[in-house]
Amino acid sequence: MRILFITANRLGDAVLSTGLLHHLIQTHPTARITVACGPVAEGVFQRMPNLERIVVFSKQPYGRHWLPLWGTTVTRRWDLVVDIRGSALSWLIPTRRRAVMRPATGHKTTQLAQLLGLETAPSPVAWFAPQDAAHVAGLFPATGAPVIALAPTANWAPKIWPPERFVALFQRLASSHIPGAVPAVIAGPGEFEAAMARPVLRALPQAIDLVGRLSLPEIAAFLARSSLFVGNDSGLMHLAAASGTPTLGLFGPTDAAEYAPSGPRAVAVAGVDASMASISVDAVEEAAVRLLTA
Repeated sequence: MRILFITANRLGDAVLSTGLLHHLIQTHPTARITVACGPVAEGVFQRMPNLERIVVFSKQPYGRHWLPLWGTTVTRRWDLVVDIRGSALSWLIPTRRRAVMRPATGHKTTQLAQLLGLETAPSPVAWFAPQDAAHVAGLFPATGAPVIALAPTANWAPKIWPPERFVALFQRLASSHIPGAVPAVIAGPGEFEAAMARPVLRALPQAIDLVGRLSLPEIAAFLARSSLFVGNDSGLMHLAAASGTPTLGLFGPTDAAEYAPSGPRAVAVAGVDASMASISVDAVEEAAVRLLTA
C-alpha cells in the first residue's frame, strides 16, 4: 500500500499532523508513505516508520509550488492520498481513495481526526532515533540535575512572552519546585531566532545553549529527557508536547482552543486580554506546579 500525505509548511501544524500519520502506520503496518511538506517541517518526519520518501516544496506566489509537487506525484498510482492542506492537487492525482481537509472547528487534532472519520483525535508523536538520543545525552548535566527547557521565541512578535519573565519563572522553579534544575534555551536556526533568545541566555549564563544547534529529531530526543518545557505558542511547543515532556504553552493573540499543546501532560496558559503581557509569572508558576504534581 502506498500513501501520499500532504502536510503543512509550518512546523507546529506539521507536528500536530503526526498523530494522523501514526494512526495510518498502526492501521496499515506495511504501508509505504510519502510525505510532502515545507522545508521547515522536514525534520519532523525524517525518523518516521514506514517512510518511503519526503518531498519538500517551498511556498511560492500564486500557488506555483503545487505544479512541481504534482509532477512528482502524478506518475504513481496511490492507494490513499491524505491532504491536510485541502488543496486542489489531491483531486488531480490518481488514487483509490482520498481524504481532503475541509474547513472545520475545534482543536486542530479534532479537525484532523474528522478527516479520516475517527471518533478519537490521535495524539501527535515525536519520532527520533537512538543516534539522536545518544547525541543529546552528553548535553545533560553530568550531575544528573533536572533540566527545564525554555523556548522564548516565536514567529510573530505579539506571541512572545517577555524574556525577563522566562528568567524569573525559571529561578522560582529551580529554587523550590524543581530544586537544582538547569535551564536549557531552545530555538531554531538563524539570527532572528537567536536575537529573541539572547536576553534569556544573558540572564541565565548557566543555561545549556541549544539555539540553532540541534536537528528536529535531536530536539525531540532532548525534550523527551527534560523535566519541563515552557514556551510560547510555536512549533517547538508542539514538539515538546508530542515528546511526552510536561509542557506549558503560553498563548496571547493566538487561539488556545484550536492550538493548545496536545500531549499526555500538556496545558495552555492564556492571557486574559489576548496579550502575552497579561500572563503573569505567578500564573505560569501555578500552572507548572499543577502539571508537575498531577
